[in-house]
Amino acid sequence: MTLRANWLRTRNRLLSSPRFQAWAGRFPLTRPRARAEAAQLFDLVAGFIHSQVLAAVVELRLCERLADGPQAEATLAKECDLPPDSMRRLLRAAASLGLVEPLGGDWALGPRGAALLGNLGVMAMVAHHGALYADLADPVALLRRGGGGGALAAYWGYARAAAPDAAEPQAVADYSTLMAASQPMVAAQVVAAYDFSRHRRLLDVGGGEGAFVRAVAAAVPGLDLALFDLPAVAARARVALDSAGLTRVATHGGSFFADDLPTGCDVVTLVRILHDHDDDAALALLRRVRAALPPGGTLVIAEPMADAVPGRVGDAYFGLYLLAMGSGRARSPAELTAMLQAAGFVRSRTLATDVPLIARIIVATN
Repeated sequence: MTLRANWLRTRNRLLSSPRFQAWAGRFPLTRPRARAEAAQLFDLVAGFIHSQVLAAVVELRLCERLADGPQAEATLAKECDLPPDSMRRLLRAAASLGLVEPLGGDWALGPRGAALLGNLGVMAMVAHHGALYADLADPVALLRRGGGGGALAAYWGYARAAAPDAAEPQAVADYSTLMAASQPMVAAQVVAAYDFSRHRRLLDVGGGEGAFVRAVAAAVPGLDLALFDLPAVAARARVALDSAGLTRVATHGGSFFADDLPTGCDVVTLVRILHDHDDDAALALLRRVRAALPPGGTLVIAEPMADAVPGRVGDAYFGLYLLAMGSGRARSPAELTAMLQAAGFVRSRTLATDVPLIARIIVATN
């Protein structure tokens, strides 16, 4: 047994001992750490309740109702159509999470509620989590069947359908609306971290309704832009882009697993795409991207990534989310770099972003 294994065994024996826990809680030097660990353990136990409080706050538009200033509890109860006692319980629960805060006899927006109000993408994801919560009602069953088969897999299934042209319009609309709402927070990170002005023409693969190309168009007005997605999604993108005055952005419909990608671009972007797909499919997509790029062309990958050691975003949140979805996984930068090499890219490098948990960036050269 290694030295570290011996240490872990000794540590775990101590931490699991009720006598040690009681001693650590009383001893002045260990008391702060013991209390912090106890609080974190309780957060794990209560995490589902916390997420449901957040879901109720979003569904009832509580942050929006408090955006212009404090409101009386009775007023909020009437607006939310809740009994007074239920409203009080929700407000107190939300206050414990920093979403609201008491102000005299009224209630005001809390610091986390204000941050949430300023990020429509996060609010859209919270509203979308109903399907994920349903799939995680029995997490052991989900793990035993190897993922998929539930509400979330049905929600995303059309994107992997054998005949994507036949996708149900409502399924396309739901998916596209969610991506359009949540993509700007990622786009802002990418545009701030990478200089697209060095390129002539950009193709955004899996570009949805065009939220990312709109962000690039605003940052680099002279750049030629194109978008590729499933035909039904590309049609929605055309409408959204025309409405935004971006008639110059070309849209292309097709499947990036069945069709060749449009050529003529010197930079391709994959924004929150690879982690939705299993390794074989992700590698096939990288090879199609490389075939579409000229020698010296650039690929920019931006998505949440796993860490060398387990992390909450890549390994906990996306680990279970993508399992429920039925395909994909968050990969570490090292894993993505190895896949890029296998696809034939000459070199790659990572770029820092301001908020790595939202997205990190890898830039590869053909």
